[in-house]
Amino acid sequence: MNFVNSMALESTATAGGANGLFIIVIYVAIFAFIYFIMLRPQKKEQKQKAQLLAQLAVGDSVRTTGGFIGTVIDIDDESSTVIVEFGNNKNCRIPMVKEAIVEVEKPEDAVKDTSKDEKSK
Repeated sequence: MNFVNSMALESTATAGGANGLFIIVIYVAIFAFIYFIMLRPQKKEQKQKAQLLAQLAVGDSVRTTGGFIGTVIDIDDESSTVIVEFGNNKNCRIPMVKEAIVEVEKPEDAVKDTSKDEKSK
């Protein structure tokens, strides 16, 4: 009986080692899946936003996270703040952090868009 029990234990240990390797492969595959589906696109989006904010200039039309649309009046790179003027009221100037800006439209782009709209009419 001793011999049979020892043979059974050896075969179980060998199968357990293969099982452990299979589990490690499964974890690596799950991590790779999560990286390519969730983390990689998020990093790509963060790079695009950083590039967008780096190209921000005075006179650009911006949309904030709150949905407000305004024009950039001043940029302070030291504290990474921007002063934005909202609407036609010259007294409505609000300082905000650059990260609050979601979308930037250059004045040249607005001119191109209006000229395309006029040509299509």
